[in-house]
Amino acid sequence: MRDYRYYQSAFAGIPKPFAFVDLDLLEQNAEQIGLQSNGKPIRIASKSIRSVGILKHLLQLDDCLSGLMCFSAPEALHLCAAGFDDLLLGYPVWEKSWLIALGEQIQQGRSLTLMIDSVSHVEHLEQIAREQGVIFPVCLDIDMSSDILGLHFGVWRSPLRSLEQAVALASRVASSKHLKLDGIMGYEAQIAGVGDRYPRQFFKNSLIRLLKQQSVKEVAHRRAELVKAIGELGISLRFVNGGGTGSLHHTGREDAVTELTAGSGFFSPGLFDYYQDFHFQPAAGFALEIIRKPAEHIYTCAGGGYIASGSAGADRLPKPYLPTGVRLMPNEGAGEVQTPIQYRGMETLQLGDPVFFRHAKAGELCERFSRLYCVSGGKVVEEMTTYRGDGQCFL
Repeated sequence: MRDYRYYQSAFAGIPKPFAFVDLDLLEQNAEQIGLQSNGKPIRIASKSIRSVGILKHLLQLDDCLSGLMCFSAPEALHLCAAGFDDLLLGYPVWEKSWLIALGEQIQQGRSLTLMIDSVSHVEHLEQIAREQGVIFPVCLDIDMSSDILGLHFGVWRSPLRSLEQAVALASRVASSKHLKLDGIMGYEAQIAGVGDRYPRQFFKNSLIRLLKQQSVKEVAHRRAELVKAIGELGISLRFVNGGGTGSLHHTGREDAVTELTAGSGFFSPGLFDYYQDFHFQPAAGFALEIIRKPAEHIYTCAGGGYIASGSAGADRLPKPYLPTGVRLMPNEGAGEVQTPIQYRGMETLQLGDPVFFRHAKAGELCERFSRLYCVSGGKVVEEMTTYRGDGQCFL
């Protein structure tokens, strides 16, 4: 049972603030993610983990977890140095020095695929590949947003929005002596990354669910058409990537998709509490120390202003977790050097006691801490470094 006293006891004596991962819950989440994949391999989105140790732990759990989707060239190189292979750069890289370094890894036999979405990307990569004497495997990033009744439902990501645009770019890559079309991907962010179970927002939730239902059908149709059209060009793709944790149960059923991507679901951050179709266990969080008690039922913790990226709103604040019933003060929120909380529950809180929080998003928590304390069976069993603990700062 994961209650306040479970974690208080497990982390007794560890200086606060600190970040932690519950390995037992992490493994439960990994198992559930595997069950939702419809038997297809899952590429782990490293931006949601940001710890070499946790990535290695996950990849050892099940054969269905295979390969990584990275978020930057320096990160990919760091992971290469740590021994990882089958890396897909989830975003385009333009900086020449990074591309040269990635090319060197490819020349050494590393499986590493670059992301493109325009002729400009193709021409830039061709020039560097020609100079270096390497062939860059590339992946087309296809826009999967939906335009429904004049509403742009999705994110502004790739300019490849039509079948004709995607096929034309695929043909351009196929004609190149310096590039190889390795795969295609499309991230349906409007399905995977949008909650539809926010409290006291019935009409908004209902509208989002309706838009998601429509978008699921459209995305599957567009992706199937594209894969068929590329096949008709005589191009054999190594992979067709789709999904995110929030859409695995839909994308996994698409015949055209050969692999899925998941990341946030392993940690299950605060934003994942607002999805109707699935529920994961809160496997990661952080602890702050109570240093003041300014009034009855009000306690002040040191630090805590770990705000998540995205459109600013209350759902981007860290989420008070344990003891049950703890909540932020609405006029102060989470502060740079102190965070007041209100608590009227059963636990007797003292100065020096921990209060446990969950970050709104997954991997961003690791940008604030150099290590993760890994708990299993009620005790800390290992300490794993984050990218920051490795001395890295990628973005």
